[in-house]
Amino acid sequence: MTGLGRGITEPEPVSDDDWPGPGGAHMPDGASPDGASLVQLHESIATLLASRGQWRQAYQHLRSALELVHADRTEPPRIPEQLRREVDRLRREHAEAREQSIRDSLTASYNRRYLDQRLVTLLSEWGGKPGGLAVALVDLDWFKQVNDTFGHLIGDRVLQRVVELLQDGLPEDGFCARYGGEEFALVLPAVDGPTAVAMAEAARIKVENHDWNKIVLGLRVTVSIGVAHEPAPGVGVGPERQLRQADGLLYTAKQSGRNAVAYRVGGRTFLAGPAAGRRAVTEPRALAY
Repeated sequence: MTGLGRGITEPEPVSDDDWPGPGGAHMPDGASPDGASLVQLHESIATLLASRGQWRQAYQHLRSALELVHADRTEPPRIPEQLRREVDRLRREHAEAREQSIRDSLTASYNRRYLDQRLVTLLSEWGGKPGGLAVALVDLDWFKQVNDTFGHLIGDRVLQRVVELLQDGLPEDGFCARYGGEEFALVLPAVDGPTAVAMAEAARIKVENHDWNKIVLGLRVTVSIGVAHEPAPGVGVGPERQLRQADGLLYTAKQSGRNAVAYRVGGRTFLAGPAAGRRAVTEPRALAY
């Protein structure tokens, strides 16, 4: 299975070296009742673990069951190819179900659940890496007018195309997630503040300069972006607070005329790119951070 983002990969096929044995093994003739019960116990535990995706632990229990079944044999058992294919299929289905659970059904970007989980993981594993962590919140300008003028089907196509443009050129381990409605989050790990702002401005330009007439004549789409950068992620600033900071800056970009990128340096708010030379920054009256 292929995906638009990183982090979720299709499981590798089971090899002879790590194969634990069939889950439905039967006791040979003459086996003791106690031995049969222990085999069934191992198989039941393996089934439960496999349903949770804990494949390694499930394999250990299946291997134990298989060793009990073949305890009196001098040659190692041969694993039927049908059982091998069945477990490979179950592993693929589990990975696909996991992938679908963290994807937005319309845009195929990651969803809010994945965003929240991944931010927590990034912060917990940061460990003083260079650069920093940037979160950019992106909101389509006047999107209600797009839906009202051209219809919701066109609006859906616009959202899908915007995601494709936002995902183009993301850094390693960076990703795009649908934050809600027509709002998206770009997570940019291991980048400094100026680089994060430059990436956000590049994304804004891509959306503005895209030939939207290919979808429908007269269509124009722009985005506003708020970029919150933390040079030392996790030190006094958690993911919720950084998201609130990005949201406040997004509001500033909207209030300052839209189609702009807003960011903060040294306690002051600025607009990036051409917007910096032609607009005054309109700060919100109160920011919740």
